[in-house]
Amino acid sequence: MENLVGLLRIRVKRGINLVSRDSNTSDPFVVVTMGSQKLKTRGVENSCNPEWDDELTLGINDPNQHVTLEVYDKDTFTSHDPMGDAEIDIKPFFEVQGTDIQELTNGTEIRRVKPSGDNCLAEESRIIFSNGKILQDMILQLRNVESGEVEIQIEWINVTGSSDF
Repeated sequence: MENLVGLLRIRVKRGINLVSRDSNTSDPFVVVTMGSQKLKTRGVENSCNPEWDDELTLGINDPNQHVTLEVYDKDTFTSHDPMGDAEIDIKPFFEVQGTDIQELTNGTEIRRVKPSGDNCLAEESRIIFSNGKILQDMILQLRNVESGEVEIQIEWINVTGSSDF
């Protein structure tokens, strides 16, 4: 990847109150897209509250670019049914990556991110220092659907030779 500034590890933890697309349930999976990169979680059968706990890693060239998360109901013989989507604004997370972590204690809050028109946060999100890493836990409110949220965690991974902050 040209002009790679780092890697973004996205841990897709779980879905909350996702819509039912197959009678009383769904077989959801998540597709994460940024530019030409497209990754997906495994599917979870018969659940509107799936536990994925899958880790997906994207190469980041432009931290101003949004990451799109789409949830689908897996169908075997027909096209997958959409179950909502959300955008992840990684810019606030990227902006704190230059923080000097040597003086931080475990659990230190670095920044709070409030829900806004620039993100799909269902509630305020905290960027914290934990076990030597800067992490952000988020609950994303799905759009274009009756109900549903997805809980994720993001982590920045520096790449040798990438530009410094």
